[in-house]
Amino acid sequence: MNINFKEQIPADFLPSSRVWIYQCSRLFFLSEALQIEEILEQFVSSWKSHGATVKGYGNLFFGQFIVLMADESAAGVSGCSTDSSVHVIKEIEKLFKVDLFDRQSLAFIIKDKVQLLPLSQLNYAVENNFIDGSTIYFNNTVTSKQELLQNWMVPVKDSWLAKRINHLLVTGTE
Repeated sequence: MNINFKEQIPADFLPSSRVWIYQCSRLFFLSEALQIEEILEQFVSSWKSHGATVKGYGNLFFGQFIVLMADESAAGVSGCSTDSSVHVIKEIEKLFKVDLFDRQSLAFIIKDKVQLLPLSQLNYAVENNFIDGSTIYFNNTVTSKQELLQNWMVPVKDSWLAKRINHLLVTGTE
């Protein structure tokens, strides 16, 4: 699996550009991915905040993660413009019958694929060696371009999950 996504992030956006990541409950089919890319392109090309054009970016990564980014150097993103981005994500959910707002589902790279794991199964996955400290985790809590580039895909041991499972990684038991 090629995990080099950084080259697709616009270089002309400030490091402080705001980021929103929506993780899909399943892998999109190729035909769906092409439609989503078109929807995102249309959305960011007309994204407004109080009448001003938002310098926006949207892309589908790994067939499962929608990333929206707004460079606020020209126009800040207001509540209404954020609502419009959520609206387009909800339209994608409805169109493809998927869940893009499940924050209880964690994503990892396991055996060269994106695998989802319910948060409630985290300890079980560690105890049974499905994941360990070096497993790559998608940290969808990043909020800026800089964080996206540095902290979106990180080993479990370097993520917020480490505090939840550190005792399991060290001792191998609960």
